[in-house]
Amino acid sequence: MATPVPGPSVPAGVVLRPPELSDEAEARAAHAELQVDSFEFLLGLGNDEAWPGYVSRVAGWPEGRGTEAGTVPSTFLFAHAEGHLVGRASVRHRLNPWLERWGGHIGYAVRPAFRRRGYATEVLRQSLVVARSVGVELALVTCDVDNVGSAAVIERCGGVLEGIVDGEPGETPKRRYWVSTTAGGAHQ
Repeated sequence: MATPVPGPSVPAGVVLRPPELSDEAEARAAHAELQVDSFEFLLGLGNDEAWPGYVSRVAGWPEGRGTEAGTVPSTFLFAHAEGHLVGRASVRHRLNPWLERWGGHIGYAVRPAFRRRGYATEVLRQSLVVARSVGVELALVTCDVDNVGSAAVIERCGGVLEGIVDGEPGETPKRRYWVSTTAGGAHQ
């Protein structure tokens, strides 16, 4: 389990950057921590995949290289603060039918030891900048209908609730928000 970052509830110095070879231990720990909640921290990581191969494959995702059939180009980033891997973000450059309904343009996660400290808000805020850089003007961001914390994060970042849709069969319904990627502008 990760050691919580000491300090105030407002995060300082959160940096989103691509995974690096030196991230392996913390990244695999984060993956194990979030698997308890059935959440995939390391998207698409093969069971026996070597870390250098994974880092190399992720680096090709923005151009659509190294992805599975049916996926879209995306930018996968780790969130670091004060020397710790606190979370991650996946910014999808466009939507496919599954993302259009349930997944959205941006997926993010914060490790349990770092939650309720403002990291998720900062990760989403910076992810919106990345989305803008790849041409997304209005980003679809979704969360489970019962995930009050994530809904609050999305709303703090300017998200406007479009509505709630049924989840995939056997899954929780999703809240669908649209968020402007322009500085300070919420979707009207």
